[in-house]
Amino acid sequence: MTPANLLGDPAPTLLPDDHPDVEIARRLAEGETAHDLAIIRPSSSLVWAVLAEDALDRSQNVQAYAFARTGYHRGLDSLRRAGWKGHGPVPGSHGPNRGVLRAFAALVRASEAIGEDDEALRMRQLLHDSDRAFEVGHDSLG
Repeated sequence: MTPANLLGDPAPTLLPDDHPDVEIARRLAEGETAHDLAIIRPSSSLVWAVLAEDALDRSQNVQAYAFARTGYHRGLDSLRRAGWKGHGPVPGSHGPNRGVLRAFAALVRASEAIGEDDEALRMRQLLHDSDRAFEVGHDSLG
């Protein structure tokens, strides 16, 4: 017999609708560059994820790793402020969450690119635990 989880599953963490990633997504769609936006909104996970993805596309793996780590830490800060306790769903279906998930996915790819396999595995698990449908390398959600 499996013991019941008396605390229940954690509720999904939803970043607020005014999270910086919402503004960044709009401004990127309008043609502004991630480089310029990182200076304006360094708290955005999305901007760091885009910088990491662009660096990976150019095989600048060390730079990509640095950008992805920044996005990851900015994402953790945002999630904690929203009540996240280090586990539980962070659904990508909620627009403001997508930048954090992209930063997590970029860190998977960048970690793999520099041979940081343990971190890549941990990040794959975190991404899976956050949103089982979000795929590494899937950057069209931002």
